[in-house]
Amino acid sequence: MFSVWEQPMDAERMRAMLLKLPHVAETVAWSTYVLFWAADKSIGGKLFAMMNPVNETNGVITYAAGPERYAELLEREGSEMEAAHAIISAKLPKRTRDVLAMPVRERKRVIAERKALLAGRAPKKS
Repeated sequence: MFSVWEQPMDAERMRAMLLKLPHVAETVAWSTYVLFWAADKSIGGKLFAMMNPVNETNGVITYAAGPERYAELLEREGSEMEAAHAIISAKLPKRTRDVLAMPVRERKRVIAERKALLAGRAPKKS
């Protein structure tokens, strides 16, 4: 029997862990990939992790590690998602950080307005 810390990581546990990080938003791309953003994409958020839960048997997850850690991580098992989130969050534009600093209700309103604006600009699909 595995303890909580020894249980194998699966896509749903990884997703739950990532969504607990500050200001994480998730989207779906290419019908199977789940993308995790440090701040909502509509306000300038940046992608910090991507996984394909359909192909989770291969442990497919991509995340930002930074150039200093790349070689080390090639030889190491385990998740570094908090570090990936921190690396990308540090690169967010000031206007995005300003939105994230807003109270939750105001932040949600700004994000919803921005998404509506962007949806209005999207080209019509035929």
